[in-house]
Amino acid sequence: MNAVVSPGARAGLVRVPASKSRAHRLLICAALSAEPCTVVCGTLSEDILATIRCLRTLGAGIDIGPEGRLSVTPLIPSPGEKLLLCGESGSTLRFLLPVTGALGLDAVFRREGRLAQRPLAPLDAELTAHGMRLEDRGSDLLCFGQLRPGGYSLPGNVSSQYISGLLMALPLLGTPSELEVTGPVESSGYIDMTLDALSLAGAAPQISGSRYFIPASGRFSMPRETVTEGDWSGAAFFLCMGALSPSGVTVTGLDLSSRQGDRAILDVLKSFGAAVDPSDGGVTVRRGHLTGQTVDARMIPDLIPAVAALAACAEGVTHIINAGRLRLKESDRLATTAAMIASLGGSVLETEDGLTIRGISSLDGGTAGSAGDHRIAMAAAVAACACAGSVTVTDAECVAKSYPGFWEDLKRLEVC
Repeated sequence: MNAVVSPGARAGLVRVPASKSRAHRLLICAALSAEPCTVVCGTLSEDILATIRCLRTLGAGIDIGPEGRLSVTPLIPSPGEKLLLCGESGSTLRFLLPVTGALGLDAVFRREGRLAQRPLAPLDAELTAHGMRLEDRGSDLLCFGQLRPGGYSLPGNVSSQYISGLLMALPLLGTPSELEVTGPVESSGYIDMTLDALSLAGAAPQISGSRYFIPASGRFSMPRETVTEGDWSGAAFFLCMGALSPSGVTVTGLDLSSRQGDRAILDVLKSFGAAVDPSDGGVTVRRGHLTGQTVDARMIPDLIPAVAALAACAEGVTHIINAGRLRLKESDRLATTAAMIASLGGSVLETEDGLTIRGISSLDGGTAGSAGDHRIAMAAAVAACACAGSVTVTDAECVAKSYPGFWEDLKRLEVC
């Protein structure tokens, strides 16, 4: 479907859904616990549903109740090959691949969209070096064998999901293990979220510098009920809309002390000149004198499409740097972000690992291709707030991957 977004600044209040990044981790820890527990998640995105589907196939019981109350009973492995339908969820695949090996299960991970093209190296090499066997057959990834404890090593600048997956899997083994993370660490906030979940589950590793000493804790011990906090990644789109609005947009349902890395959107918006007013459980953002900035994407790759849309309307030039990993997302997000901005009349130059955006006072409007990427579709809605004409967003249903109610929430805001 296409979504037609009216031009003009927005004003009003939005309550964002639960963090899918947090929900993945809590659900996996809950399924690996010794006792039943509940994870309160609110709205369920396609990615969260993929993790639920795969955990059920592996042997967990997960009942979906009203308002996203997920009643989880412990995972009980059973023999036989498991077909795990990951959809396009990279987190589901990269977290559950080592978990499946730690459980000693044979499985076929079925991947959709660009997921089969997204890298697994060097995680795959570490898994095979420790007892697993992997076969890549296009959309299907076959895994066999029992993961062994021992010494593991991963670089910190490829994917934090590799590190998180091992941190959740290795406590299940009968002997302690060690994971060394080498080189600079990117997206460290996502590793912090994993450590928080493991701490809740009584399976936190000991940390010394870049080394994680992982106990053989066996089954986890989650609290009887855990509430998933609001999603800063999804909130960023409405907060950026607020930065284009004299009246402002208020976003609620957020934890201002969250360990989510994308909470950094507040600092990014302040650097551009937006007025940011945090309050208990929410943030209000209003337009200020917006000027271009240099934005380092290493720790905040998911924020770049929204920030780029804002930069297209800020005075001066914005440089997005260290963003090469965006080429490996649901789309090549450097290319698709640049194409979206250009299609609406903006001035943008794509570089090898970033974007150079020259801001103009008003964009034209028109048709913005989402490339089936949820973050590009939502970024186009941000850009519409600074357009003279309406914006038609193609394949707009793709927002369901992370924020199923996005278009409804957008409609609740007033055009001002």
